[in-house]
Amino acid sequence: MSNIVIYTDGGCHGNPGPGGWGAVIIDGNDVRTISGGEKNTTNNRMELMAAIQSLKAVALNESWKSEEINVFSDSQYVKNGITSWIKNWKKNGWKTAAKKPVLNKDLWEQLDQLYSALNVSWQWVKGHAGVKYNEMCDQLCQMEIAKYE
Repeated sequence: MSNIVIYTDGGCHGNPGPGGWGAVIIDGNDVRTISGGEKNTTNNRMELMAAIQSLKAVALNESWKSEEINVFSDSQYVKNGITSWIKNWKKNGWKTAAKKPVLNKDLWEQLDQLYSALNVSWQWVKGHAGVKYNEMCDQLCQMEIAKYE
């Protein structure tokens, strides 16, 4: 059994503003990229979309969906949200510890559904630190953002 490795990144110019996301999916020697964007969004929404769309791609691939998936994100928001905070958000009716509604609930629910259906582990990687595939994701984001500026 081989592992699927995914790198994700999202960002925007202005917050909110034109945004983009990118992901690199690695299966052995096969490296695939996916990306997308929106005209008016936030950085956090784009970080979430990168994770959602990459896990959707895995879930739709019969040969990938039973594999161990290692996701590397430079977003502590995504990593901590899906591995830790979401448990209490759901228990508290999608409210934060400060009793405020969880932002981006629609995307968190999508990510949670995918995460629950797959064998995923999450790692944080420092952004803009020369990590090859993280830098590729950032380039994909910038390319997508440019489409909306």
